[in-house]
Amino acid sequence: MTPADLSRCVVRAVRCAVADGELAAGAAVPERVVVERTRPGGVGDYATPVAFQVAKAAGRPPRDVAGVLARRLGAEPGIEHVEVTGAGFLNFVLPAPSAPAVVADAISRDVRGRAARAVPVDDSGLGLRERVVRRSVLRLLSVQGGAATEPAPAAVAPVAKRDGDVVARYGADAAAWAMLATPARETPSFSDAQLLVQGEAGEFFRVRYAHARSRALLRNAEQLGFRPEAGDVDDAPALLRLLADHPLVLEAAAHHRAPERLTRHLVELADALLDFQYRVLPQGDEKPSAAHRARLALAEAAGTVLAGGLALLGMDAPERL
Repeated sequence: MTPADLSRCVVRAVRCAVADGELAAGAAVPERVVVERTRPGGVGDYATPVAFQVAKAAGRPPRDVAGVLARRLGAEPGIEHVEVTGAGFLNFVLPAPSAPAVVADAISRDVRGRAARAVPVDDSGLGLRERVVRRSVLRLLSVQGGAATEPAPAAVAPVAKRDGDVVARYGADAAAWAMLATPARETPSFSDAQLLVQGEAGEFFRVRYAHARSRALLRNAEQLGFRPEAGDVDDAPALLRLLADHPLVLEAAAHHRAPERLTRHLVELADALLDFQYRVLPQGDEKPSAAHRARLALAEAAGTVLAGGLALLGMDAPERL
């Protein structure tokens, strides 16, 4: 079971509990359930507050609702452990992600085409930052199947007057990154070191550079006579986890109208890929093997996810940097 499967599994558990009379017939079954990584110090790998959504209509305390759902979900294949914590949070432990499954999921979920087709409403009367945030939120909602006219966050802090024409100074993509990496209610900050210098200190540069490196690895592998082929990879746990979590990050970013969740995730993913890149190609006299093909497939999947994430933010993902 992937983390994205877990969200659908929780919805199904609520529906079945209502159908079987374990929860009141009037209990609302949510169309979507937001499942997110457990915060540091929490229990398990993933958590959801779905019991709070269902409890009022069910006429029972959230912890009771969570207990009903935990018993059902504990019997689901692919869920190792379910625990109820606090007033009714469901916490899950899943098996370590499988590289072939993660690669297949990343390729099948490539959102670049859908992001490009997302049609923004007329926003000509909005300020620069409100327009940037709104368009990104609309793209996120569109790839999640949401209505393309749903609003962005109610309050979007504008670019400070002291920062002047940030698009002219930093370029449209870099300026948009700074505007989207900060929560909408907060005033964004613009730094020459972060946005103008092409170096490791800049998060925007690292994300685009990591995508370019994934494409360079594919070109270099082709010169060496081999192509990506999904298989087991046992030396990239951080990269696998981040790729497995990406669908949940997109759901949460759309649900909370919070593109900054996506920017944070892309930075983590880029850093994991840049660390992993040195293990992808054969070294010295080493011949390409199944392990190299599997690592290359994982790097390609990471690049695809980075490109899709940048597209949702309204930015280009260059093949070379």
